[in-house]
Amino acid sequence: MTVVLDLLDKDPRAKLRPDAPRHPEKVNRPETPLQRKPAWIRVKAPGSDAWAETRRIVRENKLVTVCEEASSPNIGECWAKKHATFMIMGDTCTRACAFCNVRTGLPGPLDADEPAKIAEAVAKLGLEHVVVTSVDRDDLADGGAAHFAATIAAIRAASPATSIEILTPDFLRKQGALETVVAAKPDVFNHNMETVPSKYLAVRPGARYFHSVRLLQRVKELDPQIFTKSGIMVGLGEIRSEVLQLMDDLRSADVDFLTIGQYLQPTRKHHPVVSFVTPDEFDAYEKTAYAKGFLLVSATPLTRSSHHAGDDFRKLRASSRHQQTPT
Repeated sequence: MTVVLDLLDKDPRAKLRPDAPRHPEKVNRPETPLQRKPAWIRVKAPGSDAWAETRRIVRENKLVTVCEEASSPNIGECWAKKHATFMIMGDTCTRACAFCNVRTGLPGPLDADEPAKIAEAVAKLGLEHVVVTSVDRDDLADGGAAHFAATIAAIRAASPATSIEILTPDFLRKQGALETVVAAKPDVFNHNMETVPSKYLAVRPGARYFHSVRLLQRVKELDPQIFTKSGIMVGLGEIRSEVLQLMDDLRSADVDFLTIGQYLQPTRKHHPVVSFVTPDEFDAYEKTAYAKGFLLVSATPLTRSSHHAGDDFRKLRASSRHQQTPT
């Protein structure tokens, strides 16, 4: 979770540019039209009393949620259930992925009080399961690994019964960072592949496909008790055989849980939607992934990494116990 960092306060250059764009690297990119969404992607607008209460707690604790920053289509449902994915280390990312709506630019300094503020919000919301993610912080020597560990420890102290899921960046070229996070013992370690390798240069240019696969594999080597999870978007121009190969790569890394969702274009400057994948195609992906050995699979147009995370964690534990029970 994160204190909302006001870029105008943290970056003196921004004071000279009060209308600084959210995505400066995309300003000169050509615009592509936003396609009309098919009927199966429509969601209800937020507005329930429970949604308003969650929003109030987030605002009072000055926290950032990926639900808002990444324009999640499920925010109404999740906040109505008092589920929120908190984004730590600021609201400004050092990467510039073509699919993502999180602000890019020069991040502000870390807030040393943030772990305690997150833990307080988790306790106020009474969460059984919490998801903590972050922006990429390539500017930090450890990529923010110690801040992740401190946040996990603070939540454990304030809410011992709460299970903790983290969704981390790739810690590329940050030696020892992964070990720091794993040593804090989250219940679920999630790192998203986002797309198939042939699309990395256009969609995720700052990342490396096989580094991300190896990151997930290394988590299991360090602590086999931690559930591992990864997710991708479809509709970016990939073909089915590439998705199936990605499944095989993740299974070779012993990943437990796979999520597959439809890519939705945030603005005209972002990567275009190449196709809307039908519900039947998602069903086929889910069946195939289970056949390849994943403990849990969520594959629907509106699937997102943190959607139904608490329910999914309970299913993961049940599936794991079932596999370990002698027949």
